[in-house]
Amino acid sequence: MLKHSENHRSHRIGWLRAAVMGANDGIVSTASLIIGVAFAHATHETLLLTGVAGLVAGAMSMAAGEYISVSSQADTEAADLRRERLELASDHESELKELTQIYIGRGLKPDLAHQVATQLTSHDALAAHARDELGITDLTSARPIQAAIASAITFSIGALLPLVVVLTAPTELTIHYVAIMSLVFLAMLGALAAKAGGANIWIGTARVTFLGVLAMAATAGIGSLLGVAA
Repeated sequence: MLKHSENHRSHRIGWLRAAVMGANDGIVSTASLIIGVAFAHATHETLLLTGVAGLVAGAMSMAAGEYISVSSQADTEAADLRRERLELASDHESELKELTQIYIGRGLKPDLAHQVATQLTSHDALAAHARDELGITDLTSARPIQAAIASAITFSIGALLPLVVVLTAPTELTIHYVAIMSLVFLAMLGALAAKAGGANIWIGTARVTFLGVLAMAATAGIGSLLGVAA
């Protein structure tokens, strides 16, 4: 008998979002900083210092921001679960009816919905309500520390790419090399993210690359203005 196998991508949403966002921010922010400072006629050493400072500050900022954001989500989930646990203990029948109505709303007939709700409640009532009433599962539950670490690491990896270009490119062509290679990195990132998520590769690539161009052009313009003013 052949075993039916399905390849779903929804389990990748959490880590894919964090990885893409971190790496994308690392490339765009560091490359934009370097290009902006370069257009202000900074020295090669200053470009390196700017890139390193951007990497460290950005990684810490990403980690802190992700930790705070996901911690807030975790606090909300914990509060909802505490409330649900109290409701199950104080009014079991009402909670059973509530779960039954959820399954009826999803298309089950009332008798079958009641049977399903009863069996799931007898197995693990809190898990059933967490999943079907609150939308909390192991796949979607908040993990602040993991999210913070993942964001910091992926940002650092992304930020390292423009820095490596600064170190290896000819000094007089640094701006061109950083801009071109950063866009190449962004295009590759967009394509990989789209492929992993099952989306259109060309749309994903174009979207990430276009936003990168805007960011670099904006900092280049500011750098030029400040360089002239200085």
